[in-house]
Amino acid sequence: MPLKGTQDFSRIRNGRTMRPIAQGLFTDEMPPRLIGGRNRATGRIVFPFPPGDEFEPYPLRRDGRLWSFTVQRYRPKSPPYAGPEGFRPWAVGYVELPGETIVEARLSGVAFENIAIGMPLELTQVPLDPTAEEPVMIHAFGPPGAAA
Repeated sequence: MPLKGTQDFSRIRNGRTMRPIAQGLFTDEMPPRLIGGRNRATGRIVFPFPPGDEFEPYPLRRDGRLWSFTVQRYRPKSPPYAGPEGFRPWAVGYVELPGETIVEARLSGVAFENIAIGMPLELTQVPLDPTAEEPVMIHAFGPPGAAA
């Protein structure tokens, strides 16, 4: 499996090309997986992949279960927030990838009232700002089979 994560792959959505928000976030395979890090000494897996020599790249599984969540109901402070000016609430959760780690990500493809701890989720990508002329994609998790 291509793990480098350096290929500048993009995704077409609604006729527009999106690029990942950061290089090295996703594997080069399709569908992509997130790239975590495995500690060379202990085997502990983390996300995101940390700098330095202590960790080696590790492709994370695409499926998990919702461990915890909240709904972001106000526009975060800028910087570091770089999303749209016209703020709309979104759900963010911690997704447990069994046997690996817990990943923080936006939740996609599910109404706030249908979000439940323990629900199965799979990795997808969504635009950070869907209204941007050149949107960047971020990682998200949604119900299996749901379109982002």
